[in-house]
Amino acid sequence: MSAANFEFFDALGQIARDKGISVETLLDALANALVAAYKRLPNAAEEAVVTIDPDSGEIRVYGQELDEDGNVVREWDDTPDNFGRIAAQTAKQVILQRIRDAERDLKYEEYAGREGDIVTGIIQQSDNRYTLLDLGRVEALMPQAEQVPYERYEHGSRVKAYIVEVRKTTKGPQIVVSRSHPGLIKRLFELEVPEMTSGVVEIKAAAREPGHRTKIAVWSNDPNVDPVGACVGARGARVRMVTNELRGEKVDIVPYSDDPVEFVARALQPAKVREVRLDDETGTATVIVGDYQLSLAIGKEGQNARLAARLTGWRIDIKSESRLAEEEAGYSGEEWAEGEWIENEAGEMVWKPAGGGEAVSAEEWSRQVADDDGPAAAVADGAPEAAPDSGDAPGSADAPGSADAPGSGDAPGSAALPGAATEAVDAAPSGEAAP
Repeated sequence: MSAANFEFFDALGQIARDKGISVETLLDALANALVAAYKRLPNAAEEAVVTIDPDSGEIRVYGQELDEDGNVVREWDDTPDNFGRIAAQTAKQVILQRIRDAERDLKYEEYAGREGDIVTGIIQQSDNRYTLLDLGRVEALMPQAEQVPYERYEHGSRVKAYIVEVRKTTKGPQIVVSRSHPGLIKRLFELEVPEMTSGVVEIKAAAREPGHRTKIAVWSNDPNVDPVGACVGARGARVRMVTNELRGEKVDIVPYSDDPVEFVARALQPAKVREVRLDDETGTATVIVGDYQLSLAIGKEGQNARLAARLTGWRIDIKSESRLAEEEAGYSGEEWAEGEWIENEAGEMVWKPAGGGEAVSAEEWSRQVADDDGPAAAVADGAPEAAPDSGDAPGSADAPGSADAPGSGDAPGSAALPGAATEAVDAAPSGEAAP
């Protein structure tokens, strides 16, 4: 091997070590580059092959003649005299390009198949379309659809994200990450709970409304290990770490059960459920709760019920005990008048029919009931059944946010059909509450 060849191969080996690319890959790229350089010379053969001896460093060019089937019928040594200098000049850019291609392939192989993993990145750029995260050797893309609403991503801050997809492009791997995916919750708990890493505790189901609230159902494969306690940690340290990473998002941890009745009841925590009735044909779970627990079971804007429906896969219909008693007493089939009690100019409470017409005072209504011999006739005539002393409408005591519901106001309510105090929630992917 000549001194020049020795220096060349020594440099090639150094590049291979620095870039993490095999010497064979670089030699193959060099051979292809030399073929391209050879064919640009005058009187070059139409077909040629370049061989490089890795031991001696000798480079030879062989011209080839092929038949119609592509088989070599004749081959001869056609190495130009000054081919070493020509090769060095023409192969440089090709080799650099091949190195860049090999680096992109290595980066892609590093992240290919890692969908579902969690990564930590530094925010480089953020706008209303997407956010870029620097993962070290590559950048990850977080589209707006995968971001948490109202979560701010400040430049230079460090965040954890969930890998949704890894794409192979001509510019290298494109990694799509998410902060709103339910899988992020599972991975964060795996980082904080050693029992999950060992397989003793596992998350059976998860439902999430990003930025607001998450419910997870956990199960223990060891009867001596409490799955909820393992996830909460001493003084709530473990779940607090997850909440901090989610920037304050609330996390409810409930024990999983194979019994659907028990699982539905647990999924509605922190509300206390009195009874659960399942209808396998419709996939509906009718949940009975105390009157004072109705608002807690439904949650703010139906959030608790929606998450419980997603978690269990059942359509959840929540009813209060008083409403259930009314339905079982035979009032469920009655046609109730629609309207509301309002205060007139004189400061008196009067009934205003929803369909229009003259308002009726409580005194006039009572007189009409007496003339018609009872409230049943009043219901049939389209009048309200009773004039509530507090100014509330019939049936509004059981409704979410009513006068008897926790945290509600004392404003006069409006009459509703029986069952208005129930909240039906479908376990649909959209997670919206059913009317």
